[in-house]
Amino acid sequence: MAEQRKDLISLVIPCYNEEEAIPLLYPELIKISKQMDYVDFEFIMVDNCSEDKTLELMRGLHKSDARVHYISFSRNFGKEASMYAGLKAAKGDYVTIMDADLQDPPSLLPEMYQAVTTEGYDCAATYRKDRKGEPLLRSKMADAFYRMMGRISSAHMKSGARDYRLMKRQMVEAVLALEENERFSKGIFGWVGFKTKWIPFENVERSAGTTKLPFWSAFTYALRGIVSFSTVPLAVSSMTGIVCCLAAAVYAVYVIIKQLVTAEAVAGYPSLVCLILFIGGVQLLMIGVLGQYMAQIYLEIKNRPKYIIKETDAQEKAVSK
Repeated sequence: MAEQRKDLISLVIPCYNEEEAIPLLYPELIKISKQMDYVDFEFIMVDNCSEDKTLELMRGLHKSDARVHYISFSRNFGKEASMYAGLKAAKGDYVTIMDADLQDPPSLLPEMYQAVTTEGYDCAATYRKDRKGEPLLRSKMADAFYRMMGRISSAHMKSGARDYRLMKRQMVEAVLALEENERFSKGIFGWVGFKTKWIPFENVERSAGTTKLPFWSAFTYALRGIVSFSTVPLAVSSMTGIVCCLAAAVYAVYVIIKQLVTAEAVAGYPSLVCLILFIGGVQLLMIGVLGQYMAQIYLEIKNRPKYIIKETDAQEKAVSK
């Protein structure tokens, strides 16, 4: 009697300058794969053109463990491109995205797998119960961003949500079907829908290295998310323009009436200058909002590839045949 095939779980691990983290991550992956001996694993590490020995470590792991696969980009295309490339390369019945720094605990995988196999969920996603160790300002701004997105977008995003999630193949295919270049995966995961179980965990400090998402990068990433999943800023711009026009009309009527009734020159040039500066600032702000959407369109219509692969273990297999 033929042995029943085990489910295959693909772990997609985006990496950028993770020379210190990978030697700590790999033993944890081996540990969890032994614990979950009822499934098979493949580990897909995506190198975002690291400047340290990350790629060298990946090559070494692939030679010693055939389950480890690697993809290396020709330049830094960003984490979103790394996740997309990993999802495309994944062959598993279930696919997980996991950071290399162990801030996404591998120990949660059994619970996540159980949720999608026995509890009727299509996805098991994780979120941090707290932001311990994170700067207060960044934490507050992140919470405010998720609250705002919940109101202005149709894509459900949970505050504290990580990219760390285990998805059924059907959901993975749905995510890959959205081929936009300027990707915002947290929004995409919410937009495609599917029944998701949210699993909380305590915030974990990086095992090694430093964060690859400084404050400014996080801010621009949030802007990308707003532009990608909501047109509310355009509506706000239109309403602001209408309010400013009405205010200007009311003020013009006031000036005319005062001139006709009192026959005196209307004073208040300083306030008039302030008003002009205010309206000019509002106009520039609204033009900036419009510019963000135009930039998104501009980047999309060029239809450039999301990433360019310089090296992968698949090339080694092709050469060895």
